[in-house]
This record gives sequence, C-alpha cells and structure tokens, in this order.
Amino acid sequence: MSAEDDRNKVLARIEEWRLRPPKMTDEVITMAHGAGGKASQALTDAVFRSTYGGGELDRLDDGAVLDIPDDSSVVFTTDAFVVTPRVFPGGSIGDLAVNGTVNDLAVMGATPTWLSVAVVLEEGLPLAELRTFVADIATAATAANVTVVAGDTKVVERGAADGCYFTTSGIGLRKNDLSLGAEQVRPGDAVIISGTFGDHGMAIMLARGDLNLDATLNSDTASVHQATAALMAAVPETRWMRDPTRGGVASACNELAVAANVGVSLFEETFPVLPAVSGACELLGLDPLYVANEGKFIAVVPAAKANTAVEALRSVDVSSRATVIGEINDEHAGMVVAHTPFGGSRIVDMLVGAPLPRIC
Repeated sequence: MSAEDDRNKVLARIEEWRLRPPKMTDEVITMAHGAGGKASQALTDAVFRSTYGGGELDRLDDGAVLDIPDDSSVVFTTDAFVVTPRVFPGGSIGDLAVNGTVNDLAVMGATPTWLSVAVVLEEGLPLAELRTFVADIATAATAANVTVVAGDTKVVERGAADGCYFTTSGIGLRKNDLSLGAEQVRPGDAVIISGTFGDHGMAIMLARGDLNLDATLNSDTASVHQATAALMAAVPETRWMRDPTRGGVASACNELAVAANVGVSLFEETFPVLPAVSGACELLGLDPLYVANEGKFIAVVPAAKANTAVEALRSVDVSSRATVIGEINDEHAGMVVAHTPFGGSRIVDMLVGAPLPRIC
C-alpha cells in the first residue's frame, strides 16, 4: 500500500469520526445543548429526529420545501404553549402543542398537513421528561396525520424559564372554493358545540394541587380535524368555526357577534357541561362558559342543517356529544345573551382578566 493510500485511509477515518452522530450521554439539559455544537447535534439526533424525524426534517436545512396542490390555498398558524403543570390528567405540554395548532387549522376548514416545533429548554430539565414530551408530540402528530418538517431548540439558564416552552407553527391546505367566515353568518343560523366544555381549564386547575377538591377530571386535549372534516362533508354550507381555547365559549361567541354584527343567543339548558366541571366552577365562582377547551369547537350552520350537522359530528369519537346550544339573531347585534331554564337571561360579556393563567 502506498503512502498516498495510507494517507487517504487515515483521512477517511477522520471524516467518518467527524460525521459520526454524537452520543447523548447527559441526563439533564445543559447550556451546551443550546450552543450549536456537538451537544446540540446530539440532542437533536437522539431526542427529536429519532422520535419524529424523517423527510424534510432529516435534511436539517434552514427550512422545508413543500409542494402545494394547484386547487388549494395555504392556511398558516402559530401558537406557543406554556402550560403548568407540564403533565396533567389527559395530556401534556407535548400533545397540547400539536393539538392546539392542528385545531386552529381545522376550524379554518383546512386539512392540517405540516408542523414546525420550536422548544425553549431550561438548564437542568431532566432529559427523560423531555423525551416524554417529544414522544407525545410524535403520537399526537401521527393521530392528526401531520408531519413535523422543521424545528429549533434554544436553552436558557436555570431559573430563566419554567422547564420548557413549546411553539408550534402549522400549515394546512384548504380548497379554493371553500367559503367560511364570520361574514357568512346569518340570523336564524344554529350554534353548535362539538362536546362538553370547560374540561381542559378545570383539569389543569385540579392538577396544580391548589384546590382541595376530590374530583377526577381529564383534559379534553385532542385533534378535532376528523370532526371538522365530517361536518364540512355533511354540511358544506357551514358558515363559521372556532375552537374556544382561552376565554372559552363566551369569548369565541363574543368575537363572532362583533365580527358578524349579529346577536348570539345561548340556551343554558342545552349546555353539555360535566358535573365535575360544573361543581368545581361553582366552588371557585367561575362560569364554565369562560373556561378553556383544547379539544372542542363551535360551528354555525343553517338552521335547516342543524340536525344533519349534529348527526355527522356524533359519528366521530372526539365530537360524540355534539349539540345545538344557541342561535344567531338580529335583535342584539354585537352581544351574546344566555337564556336560563327559568325564563331569565343574562349578558355574556368578553372575558376580563385571567382567572385561569397558563392553561395552554
């Protein structure tokens, strides 16, 4: 073997060593994991790419190149998640980060397709906990049939963040002939909720352990894309959809009333509220209408199609308790009024303040 061959062999071994993926040996997040060097690469490979990598994500480019069908428009959304506690009955910050963004796309009439995931990690966060959240992201993304195509990781000093924060951005595809929005809403239309409301916010409150309440309650965090697709297929005339997260059903309905310049009448006797949610709210002096949800949506459909819409929604597990809770009118434009079972009524205003902080 010539000296040149020996030299090339040595250089090849050096290059192989240089390109070898670094091993993840740390048990907690350190500042080195955010420095952009081998520790960063090890974290990316061992935690993120190994769990939901593939395709565009594995290219490690600064962006993803995505093909869009000619008859579709792009719907884009982004959201940040700072929930505490990070793990709660029914979910975690990981699946919440996927479901929250997927649902924003779904209620726009889009088919959720791609996600990016950015994470801010605090120095000292146990790696095992991060792996759990990343696994939850992968599971939720698979359930929603979306692909993670880009991401970013930053690390901050101990005490500069509460463990970890996630930001997800999503792209969905919507057919160009779809007409959906507040401007489509008309007096006489029916208001539908896809299931029980207030579950997520109260589950978070109970999970924090600040309340001495003996109640079992799971968050409703879930993707609603199958339910919105079923509704649109059964009732193409659907006027408007919204997921009532922070501010709950009350705030979403107020936003609709103002945007469409209509009145929204809600009928309390039809509200699908779980007894545990109702009881906890009563003890805390809260109204379930203002409590956050992470797996429900509100839809407005023509009154003549209300039964068809409810039937279609109930055929999907995530919306099996869908029901009509109100109607649109032209009597009190820009306002939401709730009618009680006793014949009275009350104004449901937009949420003021933050009675339930950091619930998503």
